[in-house]
Amino acid sequence: MNLLKDINPVTRLLGVMIFTSPLLFTLDWVSATVALVLIVVAAPLCGVGYGRLLKRGWPIFLAAPLAGIPMALYGKPGGETHFEFLLAHVTDNSLSLAGAISLRVLAVGLPVVLLSVDVDPTDLGDGLAQVLRLPAKFVLGTVAALRMLTLLRDDVEAMRSSRRSRGLADTNRVRYWFSLAFGLLVMSLRRASKLATAMEARGFARSGHRTWARESRLVGRDFIVLAVCALGAAVALGVAIYTGHFAFLGAL
Repeated sequence: MNLLKDINPVTRLLGVMIFTSPLLFTLDWVSATVALVLIVVAAPLCGVGYGRLLKRGWPIFLAAPLAGIPMALYGKPGGETHFEFLLAHVTDNSLSLAGAISLRVLAVGLPVVLLSVDVDPTDLGDGLAQVLRLPAKFVLGTVAALRMLTLLRDDVEAMRSSRRSRGLADTNRVRYWFSLAFGLLVMSLRRASKLATAMEARGFARSGHRTWARESRLVGRDFIVLAVCALGAAVALGVAIYTGHFAFLGAL
């Protein structure tokens, strides 16, 4: 089941902003937890299994605890002190803030993973230009960049296979990954230069009115998705306010 099938990519983008923006103004753990529960429930309905969500969202799962560490060490002190050294001051309140920050990173990051799955760059470009009325140069550059991004994994695999065939994979791992990253950077710069020249030769850099081959507009289903995203954000904040856990940014 995929309720987001044939939904305009702009709707997905706006839905992420509507759902996550209110969560940025509070630091309580209740609203973040409610938002995470809603995300977990909605994932299968959006055509994203839990395995796929974990696979695509591993950087967010990695960043969440890392974001909480500075808050635990340097957050607003309060309650019992557990550890203190120089500027570091770990207390009950700082640990609570650290947990809330970690949950909030997940609550803000996972919707991006959920709603960006299977988005076609060309459809996104059509929506940005025709629905949001963004400049054509910016839209075309974005579409080209997203197209090139899909080739990144293939480039990495090709370079790893090339180095393995030449016996370079058995060297120091740090040096190996550094050389791989440098080679990938060089390849990306060369490809970007060729792409920019090709696009300019085909008239993509010209200003003025530009027509689009495919029509992109919002229909009834798109507005329903936006309303659901707004309702989810309202429920998360409403539960936090009702339980008395709502904490504005001033709590820092």
